[in-house]
Amino acid sequence: MKRFFIILSYNGKKYCGWQIQPNASSVQQTLQEALSTLLRKKTDVVGAGRTDSGVHARNMIAHFDWDNDDFDTDELCMKLNRFLPKDISIHSIKEVAPDVHARFSAISRTYSYCVTQKKDPFLHEYKHRVFFEPDISLMNHLCTILLKTNDFTSFSKLHTDAKTNICNVKHARWEKKGEDYIFTIQADRFLRNMVRSIVGTLLQAGRGRLSEDDFRKIIQAKNRSAAGESAPAHALFLEKVEYPDDIWI
Repeated sequence: MKRFFIILSYNGKKYCGWQIQPNASSVQQTLQEALSTLLRKKTDVVGAGRTDSGVHARNMIAHFDWDNDDFDTDELCMKLNRFLPKDISIHSIKEVAPDVHARFSAISRTYSYCVTQKKDPFLHEYKHRVFFEPDISLMNHLCTILLKTNDFTSFSKLHTDAKTNICNVKHARWEKKGEDYIFTIQADRFLRNMVRSIVGTLLQAGRGRLSEDDFRKIIQAKNRSAAGESAPAHALFLEKVEYPDDIWI
């Protein structure tokens, strides 16, 4: 049995998220059905993680197994791109070691979130517009607290199947690019809704409605209701998923 990684990107606007859900269209189901049709055999795909409804991915990783004759991965990639809708694109298909798992073998994930003050009729679906100038200096100071935090219960969606709310955030920072404010965060794992709730809370601080002491108390509370509202999904992107270098065949 051989295992392959699919590297893909997608626009999440029309999907309920990555994971298959009853009575809703998901990226996982769309990819799985296309792959099964082309390989003429039911083929399950397993993603590196979930993305919420409306969230996009520039580089998602999914794996599938194949036990029949060898096939041309470049040709399969080309056929999938012809078969799939315009909002899902396959970048490449690569063989990996058979014990490598798209989700559990990942060592880090990186997300970005775009906030803007500018009204843009062409990019409004990918940016969260705010009507104030965020205090980026304060928000970046609060990001240093995230790097020293382990328990992210206050930023997690309630009643999930996560066994632990412990995460190791390796990088969190805001950058101003033109009229946009880009938040980038990297961690070994993320809880459901975690990035959007962090962004929403940091924006409260950036608006002058939350102090450093307030932010620390939110983390210590370990209570989702203590944090700010989640930022909208449409401005969030999964940027990349990283793995050890020795997984590739």
